[in-house]
Amino acid sequence: MDLDLRKRKYAYLLAKVGANVQPGQPVVVEAAVEGASFTPLFAEACYKLGASEVLIRYLDLPNLKTAALYRPAEYLQEPAEWELASYRTLLAQGGCYVRLETENPALMADLSAAQAGAVFTHQDRLRNACRKICRENGKQWLIAMIPTQEWADYILPDVPAEERLTRLWDLVTGLCYVDDDRDPVATWAAARVRVHKIADTIDAWHFSRLHYRAGNGTALTVTLTPDSRFGWPPKDPDDDSLDFTPNMPTEEVCTTPEKYGTEGVVYATRPLVLGGKALEHFGFRFTKGRVTEVLAEDPEVKKQLADLIATDEGAGYLGECALVEYHSPISMSGIIYYTTLIDENASCHLALGRGLNSGAVSDPAFTYNDSAIHVDFMIGTPDMEIDGETADGTRIPVFRTGDFCCPDFQG
Repeated sequence: MDLDLRKRKYAYLLAKVGANVQPGQPVVVEAAVEGASFTPLFAEACYKLGASEVLIRYLDLPNLKTAALYRPAEYLQEPAEWELASYRTLLAQGGCYVRLETENPALMADLSAAQAGAVFTHQDRLRNACRKICRENGKQWLIAMIPTQEWADYILPDVPAEERLTRLWDLVTGLCYVDDDRDPVATWAAARVRVHKIADTIDAWHFSRLHYRAGNGTALTVTLTPDSRFGWPPKDPDDDSLDFTPNMPTEEVCTTPEKYGTEGVVYATRPLVLGGKALEHFGFRFTKGRVTEVLAEDPEVKKQLADLIATDEGAGYLGECALVEYHSPISMSGIIYYTTLIDENASCHLALGRGLNSGAVSDPAFTYNDSAIHVDFMIGTPDMEIDGETADGTRIPVFRTGDFCCPDFQG
């Protein structure tokens, strides 16, 4: 497929299936400055769907890096009021929020853990503020990736330099079903049917705990609440909120666990990029839900993760557990993408911080976590085993050899 056509089909897919832009709706876009050539295509797709205005604000990570070198971390990590005000204005008018990211893991390599942490916190707080407004207003949000030369050079060093960017466009758009042979909107809808079936199958067991085991030392138990659903309940007839797909691509089914019920040790299996800095070879020990030890030999990695879980009271507890087959299309591409948005869909993962669900659990004996952060880290392995435990103590195999094992999970 011609690259320009591929980009236009991708832009339309993001606007239609991802953000589900509505006629007369404003669209607030935070876009990586390195991907500026793509944003007009996305804006055009939004306007063709009837958007009233598309406001593009550029995320300038090279400038944030410079600021991190010269400004105290406590000043950098908090977005300025003027920065938030421009987003609030349009979002308050019923707008949707779109974040078009890219990655350059080499950019922040020379920053200290504290400096990289400040860059991450600045971005994360701005993003979370926008998503909070969308949730409160019942509006859509979307996070997706823009392939860029810097990202392609980092993750595709074995591809000839002049071919890397095109190859990365082929990869990223292919993971979102944009190719010569398929209608991406229809293909996306069909793929979601299978994911919904998997989620409903898990929910039918009403698991109270999930037990994780892997040969790398992971031995973890995650407690679920009575409301920890992996699927989506039928919409209330009075609910006029719009369907949208907040992450593209996506392969996961996920839920919010009990705040205080995680026990054991878990090890990350893919890099985690925080503030543009790639962290590898780490794990966590949990006791009564909370991270009580960061497991990492590299002192800089250990410090950045320790600083992360010290962000606030909830930062050291889990807010999400997500199930993704090891032999998923993203994993089978054989590439580490160095961006959580894609890598989390190649692997089972957990997230520190804010829960996907908010408010109170129906049973007051259980609690959802809350925090200013929500940071996913990948834990899936080809030998991962997961058992679900029911209320009477019965264990049901859910994962074997890295994938769903029950025949009911098959599409």
